[in-house]
Amino acid sequence: MKSLRRRILLVGLGSVLSACAARPVPAVRHYSLGMSRADYRDYAGAKADPCDAEPRWLSDELTAINGLLARFVDGTEKAADMDAPEQPQHLALLEEASRTLPPILEVHEGNLRGLARCKFRDSGAFPEISRRGGELVKSARERLAGTQAAVAAAALRATQQAWKDGAAEREATARGTWCTANPKVGEASVFYARQNLDGVTEWRFCDGSRVEQRADAEPAFIEPEGLSARERRRVQPPRYLQAAKEFPAGEIDRAPTSAAAKSDAPAP
Repeated sequence: MKSLRRRILLVGLGSVLSACAARPVPAVRHYSLGMSRADYRDYAGAKADPCDAEPRWLSDELTAINGLLARFVDGTEKAADMDAPEQPQHLALLEEASRTLPPILEVHEGNLRGLARCKFRDSGAFPEISRRGGELVKSARERLAGTQAAVAAAALRATQQAWKDGAAEREATARGTWCTANPKVGEASVFYARQNLDGVTEWRFCDGSRVEQRADAEPAFIEPEGLSARERRRVQPPRYLQAAKEFPAGEIDRAPTSAAAKSDAPAP
C-alpha cells in the first residue's frame, strides 16, 4: 500500500514538474532609451503565457514600458520642427530610438495581445494599461516612421545655414576678382549673382547697382544710394536688366535644396 501511495505521489510530482517545465518564466530584460529605463519580459519569445505570471508583476512591467513609450513620444514631438529650441535633443532621441526601439515595440505588442486572453484582463489597472499601451505602440511607430524625413530636414537646414554663412565671403571674393578698385558708375558689369533661400535672385554690379527678381515677378533695377545728379544720368536701368538676363544661369550662387548640395559653392 505504501509502495502504491509512493508511486502516486511521484507521478503527481512529475506532472507538476512537467507543467512547470512547459511554462517557463521569461527572464527579466532591461531597456534604456535616452534617460528612460524599463524592465520587461518577452513572454512570446520564451514560449510562455503572460496569464501565468504574477498579475502585480505583469502590471508593473507593462506600465513601465508604457511610461517609457510615453516619454519617447513626448520627447520627440519637435524632432522635425527646425525652429524649436529643443529640436536637436528631440532628433537625437528619435535617431537613437530608430536603432533600438522596434524590437521592444514588438515584444510589448505581443505581451498586450497575451494579456487580452487572461482571466484577470478586466481587473485592476489592466484595462487602462491595455488601452494606453495600444495607443502608445501606434504613436511610437508613427514617430519612428518619420525619422528619415526629420534627419533629412535637419541636414538640409544645416547645409543651407552653412551656405548662408558663407555667402558674404563668396560675394567679396567675386568682387575682388571681377571689379576694379574704382569702378565707374554706369558700367553694367555683373560680378556676382545669388538666389537666396526665399527664392529672390540678385545680380550685383561693380558700381553698387543691383537687379532683383522675386518669384513670379519681373526683374527690378535698384539704384545704388548716394549718387550725384551727374552719376544718376549715367545709370541706364535697361542695360543692367539686360546684363542680368544674359548672366549665365549656371553661375548663379543658389541656396541648396538638398543636404547633398554643396554649401561652399564657388563664386562665379
